[in-house]
Amino acid sequence: MKHDLRPARLSPRDVLRVGAVGLRARRARVVLSALGIAIGIATMVAVVGLSESSRADLMTRLDRLGTNLLTAEAGKDAQGQEIKLPRNAVAMVERIGPVRHATATADVDARIRRSDVVPEERTAGVTAQAVRTDLLSALGGEVDRGVWLTPAGERLPTTVLGAVAAERLGITRTGETIMMNDTRVAVVGILRPIELVPNLDRVAMVGFPAAERYFGFDGHPTTVFERSTDASVEDVRAILARTISPGDGASGIKVSRPSDALAAKAAADEGLTNLMLGLGAVALLVGGVGVANTMVISVLERRQEIGLRRSLGATRGAIRLQFLTESLLLSALGGATGALLGAAATFGFARVQGWTAVVPPWSLAGGLAATLVIGVVAGLYPAIRASRLHPTVALNAM
Repeated sequence: MKHDLRPARLSPRDVLRVGAVGLRARRARVVLSALGIAIGIATMVAVVGLSESSRADLMTRLDRLGTNLLTAEAGKDAQGQEIKLPRNAVAMVERIGPVRHATATADVDARIRRSDVVPEERTAGVTAQAVRTDLLSALGGEVDRGVWLTPAGERLPTTVLGAVAAERLGITRTGETIMMNDTRVAVVGILRPIELVPNLDRVAMVGFPAAERYFGFDGHPTTVFERSTDASVEDVRAILARTISPGDGASGIKVSRPSDALAAKAAADEGLTNLMLGLGAVALLVGGVGVANTMVISVLERRQEIGLRRSLGATRGAIRLQFLTESLLLSALGGATGALLGAAATFGFARVQGWTAVVPPWSLAGGLAATLVIGVVAGLYPAIRASRLHPTVALNAM
């Protein structure tokens, strides 16, 4: 009776067990080889996670601050002359239908010193501006200490300092005084940083009436702020300059959207993310080369094992599968470790920064998929080389 002899086939469980034997026998080498893969994957996952966490925090801030704020600043006309916004610029802007809120600030010619014993030329980099009492609500600003200007306080020699201005002047509490020109002015409030208009952080603010009475202010605003409905921001932006200055001066009025600066920051962060991903890919490639090197050396060291298995009936396909599985396990070990390290780094850094940690699932899945591809590529040549070893030649190496 004739029987067909067929080589035995290993079950998936046996394939994994055989592939893991080589890894357990050379643990130090496996750890070092997997480390390269882990560093590359950790870098890529952490970069993506931190970028997404930062962007999510930025979008949350934009939602809180609003993207419907526009500013119109006085510039220069075609002849290079300084343009003065009309005194009633705020009232003119408020006539635009979609506008919900309008307010203004103005530069004030006043030298600011900590006290009268400080020379006039030492101003600590703090400037003075006249503001309306509704400025804080329009910009979404908050008082850190003290109070904001009141209808009565805006007529008196009182000031509210921006966060940076207070730090530069050494003011830590309200009730202290500073010198604006030769006038002693009481500090009634200190603001928290204003994210949409950071230049106000370096300003000492007084009311319009007080600026006219004590510092010779002419009443013309320098910057107009307005908030409109979200859907009409671009329409208002198109007519804002002509509304404030219907004549030729409209060309010299600069209209901007403060939230665009934060959006540009998000775009810059995206460019940096792409750069860091490139560095992570290089680290991953180096790790792949390390895996390939480990597998080639493993084949050379285990020729006797290969010869013995071949002499006992293992086919070339079984040998290829064994070493390819070993390479995949090695890469998967590094990839899983790297994914965990990258996620942990993202959560840790996000917590320190006060962000909501975001680790996109696709970054973890993509990282693991990349390691498997590297495992196949790195293990393919050593596996083929191992399968081509003749049993007699391999056993003679014993």
